[in-house]
Formats: sequence, structure tokens, C-alpha cells
Amino acid sequence: MTRNRHGNGPRHGAGSDDDDDSDATPATAGAPGLRIDKWLWCARFFKTRGVAQTAVEGGHVQVNGDRVKASRPVKPGDRLSITRGQERFEVDVLGIPQRRGPADEARRHYRETPESEAARAHVRELNRLSGPVSQGRPDKRERRDLLRFVKGRGGVSDEGDDD
Repeated sequence: MTRNRHGNGPRHGAGSDDDDDSDATPATAGAPGLRIDKWLWCARFFKTRGVAQTAVEGGHVQVNGDRVKASRPVKPGDRLSITRGQERFEVDVLGIPQRRGPADEARRHYRETPESEAARAHVRELNRLSGPVSQGRPDKRERRDLLRFVKGRGGVSDEGDDD
């Protein structure tokens, strides 16, 4: 074995590459698929692999209707149900990515079902029509309007009503 120029450890490129297979894990070494957490990360459903793993362990991802562990291999033909926040995806796995590439490349490895696309579009439309969301704590004018509204509907008043 040759050492690097500093005398510690192997020289870069020396030795066989068969010894270092850092991407292979015992669960996926013989399987034709890819770990589900890694597949979700490569397909860009989750920003980090750790978040993908947490989602799988939390039951937010099912394969063919079954709750699975993060180490389960995903194969082409599997149907995944993915819940991410308020969004729910139903996708069919088309391929196994070799790397986490750009979004266009990631989309080639799955196809979202038409029902899932329609449901997500419907939810988007409902959210658009629901009106503005509160911007946090009301200011003085909004607080007065709110109190006027509550008093008009029989809310608690500041004044002592002695009938």
C-alpha cells in the first residue's frame, strides 16, 4: 500500500475502488431499487434526506398503501402516497435516480396521478378563494373594529349594563 506524501493514509487513487462503496447500504446492496428516503430526496419531494427519513418514519409516506420504514427499497412500478405539510401527492415510480439533480431531471423518475393533480389544484383554488390570512397581531384600528364587531353580536362589553 502506498502512502500519501505526508506519510499518513493511502495515496489518492491508490488501491482498489472495490473496498470503498460508501453509497451502498446493506438494505439496498442486493436490491434493484433505492432506499425510499433517498429516492424522495433525489426526486426533490423533501429538501434534505433527514427530513425525508423523518416523514417516512412518521407515516407520511406509504408505498402501495402500506406504511414502510426508511430503508425499504423503492422500485419502478411502486405507487407512493406522500403527505408534505398540507399537500398530498400520489405518484407512480418510473425510475431510480442516480443522483439528486435539477427538478426537470427529478420529474422524469415519477408521474403524478391525474386524481392527485386534480385534488391539489382544487385545494390551491380553495386557498386562493379563502381570502387573506391574518398578518399577525392586529393594530389599534383593527382591534377597535374587532371589538365593535364582537359587541354588535352580543359579545362582552366594557360598560356595566344594569337593566
